[in-house]
Amino acid sequence: MVSTAARFLFLFDFDETLIDENSDNSVVRAAPFTLPVSLSNSQRPRFFLEHSQKIMTFLNESGVTEEAVRDAIERIPASPGRGGASPLPTWLRHAGARGLFAEVFTNPAEFNRDGRLVLRPYHAHSCPECPENMCKQLILRDYASKRAKEQGEPFQKIFYIGDGQNDVCPTLALGLNDTVFPRRGFPMHRIIQDLQRTQPGVYRPSVVPWERGQDVVDFLKTIL
Repeated sequence: MVSTAARFLFLFDFDETLIDENSDNSVVRAAPFTLPVSLSNSQRPRFFLEHSQKIMTFLNESGVTEEAVRDAIERIPASPGRGGASPLPTWLRHAGARGLFAEVFTNPAEFNRDGRLVLRPYHAHSCPECPENMCKQLILRDYASKRAKEQGEPFQKIFYIGDGQNDVCPTLALGLNDTVFPRRGFPMHRIIQDLQRTQPGVYRPSVVPWERGQDVVDFLKTIL
């Protein structure tokens, strides 16, 4: 009997991977002014969502409308070599790419009656390495386990495409049969290089750095 189970799982980060910048910075451009230095420099380590909410509140109180925020999101450029060009899931819908993804894991967000974008954590977790709002390794493990139960067998290969420090944690759960694509020269790439140099053998998946989306496509053509 031929298996109908999905053989491969592809996971994509959003900021500076699918899109070519940090979506928080993109939203700030909706304002006709620069943020106060005290606000720009107020982020605490691992408290990314708290900082983002402060910015959203400031923009709203400064008269930046919901329409202006949505427009700024939709105009975020895609990364080099990637088609289309918004935060999840607004950006994906605007780019016509939502249907390409089986699941989207993102912090819940909605505009309240005052037009302020309200952000909430994706989940609670105890990982000491990840931001307080989301541990991507926990998401990856839960999703892969769920799909394995649904289709009766695990994925043959998992591919992870990312760029940031918080993209390292999920890839530590991957094995020798999997492949990680860190954006060349970005934090994820540098951390993986340090792990490979200081703890040989600890980092198990294959590593293929990328600069353009086509780099990922070209590699996949050689193995799939």
